[in-house]
Amino acid sequence: MFLQSGAGGITVNKRPLDQYFGREVARMIVRQPLELVDLVEKFDINVTVEGGGSFGQAGAIRHGITRALMDYDESLRGTLRGAGYVTRDARAVERKKVGLRKARKRPQFSKR
Repeated sequence: MFLQSGAGGITVNKRPLDQYFGREVARMIVRQPLELVDLVEKFDINVTVEGGGSFGQAGAIRHGITRALMDYDESLRGTLRGAGYVTRDARAVERKKVGLRKARKRPQFSKR
């Protein structure tokens, strides 16, 4: 993730944001921290992201942009924390347990 002064272009995996994310909601998620602190057209952002789904990647990019903005100006931390962008989404896949088919799915039970 690279944050540099520019005209407001966001590049994800060497593709423009509009081309990388097909859905507008994912693009909005990526731009949220910049819009919150009114710095949309002040920086050019270059991001490399892999793994997860499109919305998971959008959330990861949002978190990365938030951290970069806090490195740029520490006074933005309170505003970004109030919006909930500083906290990492810690959800992960639950592991498969021994004796079960999946993480929680049990084998079929036969009474007789």
